[in-house]
Amino acid sequence: MSRKIYRELQAALMSADADDKCARTAALWADWQAGVAFSLAADPAPPIEDAGRPARPELVDPSALRSRRLGSREGHGAMIHAICHIEFTAINLALDAAWRFRDLPREFLADWLRIAADEARHFGLLRAHLRGLGYDYGDFPAHAGLWDMARRTAHDALVRMALVPRVLEARGLDATPPIMAKLRAIGDQAALDILDIVLRDEITHVAAGDRWFRHLCNQRGLDAEATFLQLFDAFDAPRLQPPVNEKARQQAGFSSHELSRLTARR
Repeated sequence: MSRKIYRELQAALMSADADDKCARTAALWADWQAGVAFSLAADPAPPIEDAGRPARPELVDPSALRSRRLGSREGHGAMIHAICHIEFTAINLALDAAWRFRDLPREFLADWLRIAADEARHFGLLRAHLRGLGYDYGDFPAHAGLWDMARRTAHDALVRMALVPRVLEARGLDATPPIMAKLRAIGDQAALDILDIVLRDEITHVAAGDRWFRHLCNQRGLDAEATFLQLFDAFDAPRLQPPVNEKARQQAGFSSHELSRLTARR
């Protein structure tokens, strides 16, 4: 008898325990790779307001997050915690994409199961490093900006692929090298090794979003780059902040022309 993958996806998505969520996510991807028989037939996904997450960290408005000096122990911990929170939220974003958009090909589900497992692995590496600094996930406040975009794009896979992988996750491609430079300056080689892994994997995640966005645009007879710019403006997406990692973005599917037009929207 085949297992019901959407039931198992929902259990992982709604788990409020970080260790349990990561374990369920890794197990789902391992079973998928092993060829476990999953039933893909399912009714449309019911609406959810929030994915499962621990009671901590406290979620606050981004403006309420105070700046800390990276050279201090607290500032160092706060930076690693912020990256850790991004990766935790990214687990939920990937699980939600796999669970929610059920009318897409089997390959879409496989992509987002893989990505969720990658994000869970990143979270585990960063959390272990954070613990080595004397802190744990939840010890600093964080914000819910990434999940807010998941709510706003829950109605349409095309819009989700445009605004989560190609906007929010692509911002990580830009932000990671400057963060690595700061960590290099304070001698945190362990964090640099982790972020090398994260950056390499995130290029493939943005590329998956780009591929499915273009697939859906083609299916609907839409020009992909024009549609992306329209959605970018309509949703008031965060503008590109220099320095833009053009090489990584191009590896993930952005064209030079598109990047020029995006840069002009600062």
